[in-house]
Amino acid sequence: MAEKIKVLIVDDSALIRQMLKEIFATIDEVEVVGTAADPYIARDKIKRLNPDVLTLDVEMPRMNGLQFLGNLMRLRPMPVVMVSTLTEAGAPETLEALELGAVDFIAKPKAQDQAEFQQFAASLKEKILMASRARVRPYTGEKKVAPQPVSKIPYYKWICIGSSTGGTEAIRELLAGVPVNCPPILITQHIPGVFSSSFAMRLNRALPMEVLEAEEGMEVRPGRVIIARGDYHLTFRKEGARVVCQLNDGERVNRHKPSVEVMFDSLQQQVPANKLVSVMLTGMGRDGAEAMQRLHDAGAVALAQDEASCVVWGMPKAAYDLGAVDELVSLPNMAAKMLKAAQKAG
Repeated sequence: MAEKIKVLIVDDSALIRQMLKEIFATIDEVEVVGTAADPYIARDKIKRLNPDVLTLDVEMPRMNGLQFLGNLMRLRPMPVVMVSTLTEAGAPETLEALELGAVDFIAKPKAQDQAEFQQFAASLKEKILMASRARVRPYTGEKKVAPQPVSKIPYYKWICIGSSTGGTEAIRELLAGVPVNCPPILITQHIPGVFSSSFAMRLNRALPMEVLEAEEGMEVRPGRVIIARGDYHLTFRKEGARVVCQLNDGERVNRHKPSVEVMFDSLQQQVPANKLVSVMLTGMGRDGAEAMQRLHDAGAVALAQDEASCVVWGMPKAAYDLGAVDELVSLPNMAAKMLKAAQKAG
């Protein structure tokens, strides 16, 4: 019999601690080894109980969750899932938690909303099981972005990128290797609507090129990175010689909205596949794998992040297993590889 995943719950609310314990009690693979009302208690229990996964709130007494997380990921890196009240105002804190090394995050359910509670419980189970297998790296401090030299070789292809769990940081690292005169770059990251605007703004401040959240009618053009808006699929249409973004409020695809599959397929309808470089980064599940195969079979270059550099090797593996990938590439080498591919005509 497999050993159970040992979970420590860290939250200042006794009600939330009890709710999480009750949910975890229904999951055969999980054992709650303890709870903590603040980071100081948590620190002692981590030493004593040696949990496999931590759930952590942001707002707590004596030391906030971000400060505790930063210390933890420097000194004793371990999988952490943030369980917080996720709002637009709190989005920067959650994105900071991912920068510090949290594997994933989930919104606390609203009181007395049974449907939302059931969805929360199912999602929490999935995230905890995934976190227990995630590759966690020590936090070594904020990375300074050194501007890349302007490319003197023209780009002939557009780049389209899909990502999920671990993707916000993978995208940030990837784009740090891209020059200001980059080819058009289109990204679907699985992210809630309250976060995508903050995510795009953070990248736009940190990077030399223009990074924007997708808007209806926004033109796809060189020097611009467009990130799918949370809760909308990113699709495209032609306006004369231009290709512009469309926000699609359709059903979830592969359980996601935005979906990588929808973006890849829509792009192929507007741009010849041999003018595209598709990239699959870290993520849980298989969203985008089949669309990546369609792109690859039609002539697109297809790159996927290798297992060793992924937080979760789910989406890249799914594409690779289908035969949809030309090459597996480590994250530190991905920017150079995709840009070189974009510089080849035809």
